[in-house]
Amino acid sequence: MASSSSLVQKQKLVFLVLIIGLLFSYGDANWYGTGMTNLGNPDSIDPNGNVINPLKKCGFDKMYLLGGSLSDTGNLISETVGSTLPFGKQPYSHGRSSNGLLITDNFAYEAGINPIPDPYKDLNFYFNKGVNFAVAGSTALPTEVLATKYMISPPVTNSSLDVQLDWMSDYFSSATCLTDNGCTDRYNKAIFFVGEIGGSDYQYAILQGKLTMDQLTDMVPDVVAAVINATKGVLNLGARRVVIPGIFPIGCLPIYKTLFQSNVSTNYDENQCLNQLNDLAKNHNEQLQEGINGLMRENPNAVLVYGDYYQAYKHLHRIATLNDFDTERACCGIGGDYNFNVTTMCGLGGVNNFMGRNRYISWDGINLTRIGNKIMANWLIRKIVPKLQCQS
Repeated sequence: MASSSSLVQKQKLVFLVLIIGLLFSYGDANWYGTGMTNLGNPDSIDPNGNVINPLKKCGFDKMYLLGGSLSDTGNLISETVGSTLPFGKQPYSHGRSSNGLLITDNFAYEAGINPIPDPYKDLNFYFNKGVNFAVAGSTALPTEVLATKYMISPPVTNSSLDVQLDWMSDYFSSATCLTDNGCTDRYNKAIFFVGEIGGSDYQYAILQGKLTMDQLTDMVPDVVAAVINATKGVLNLGARRVVIPGIFPIGCLPIYKTLFQSNVSTNYDENQCLNQLNDLAKNHNEQLQEGINGLMRENPNAVLVYGDYYQAYKHLHRIATLNDFDTERACCGIGGDYNFNVTTMCGLGGVNNFMGRNRYISWDGINLTRIGNKIMANWLIRKIVPKLQCQS
């Protein structure tokens, strides 16, 4: 990998373009989308014809989140570029790397957590429904580990998973308990998310020249260990129900299909996703599940649930294909077969392709559209709720 200062500066510029592009992306308030069948609504119907929302029976009243762009609702704006930039002006898009609600937003909405938890860095909120500590572009590994062990220069944000956990600890330490059991009781009806996070670690490695699968695979144990350690920290703070998501089949994302575009058919699977990168994601997810199983044995009184974002994305792909959606290209982007250019991201000058946004699953080449998030959330809720051990 080249080590010249000019190359490093160019790489940092690429990261800045990526993150600003993510946050500039926004859309209208119709976040459910239109014209689509088989959404897989998580609600069910009882014998009397009454609608049953499976999450509502859990009685969650708060949500606390650590993670990256799939969960961030405004922390990177406050932390990095300030609030004066022209981000989304419509409900449920401001500060999000999408044109509407995220997966975790939908989870909160379906759980009856209203309003949706606000970003930690926004000091104008009271956090009465929980706190969102996630930061877009953040990594599972601390930036110093990325720099010293993997020679990856610091990304746009230094708010890695350990930093977010420190924020959570500080916040909980400053919270007032109204009764003797208040500090314990307040977590009994709270749901925690640790992730999705880890995808950016691999993304930065790829963008900075770690292109061999061996180099990327070598990172997996460290990245997973960081997620598991953060989950331990959340449990030590008193969490009782925690969802730990895996990562997407990243070989299906327009960013990587653009970077690794090839005429070699064996590089792709039946869905035209890159085999090697999907294998990397599977490796990460398998090791993460092993780590979660270990934590479950160590913490029998806690409920830890793996969030299968990999299979949820495959479900999304099937539903989108069934409904004749565009599963290949970014909705908001420019250039090439996948409507994506790493140096000209969604939200930057000249990139305003919002036409047909209800017919895409990829928003900006990395993150999902509101309808993509909604479909994934519905699938995840159906899979996760039975494992949360909520009382009926």
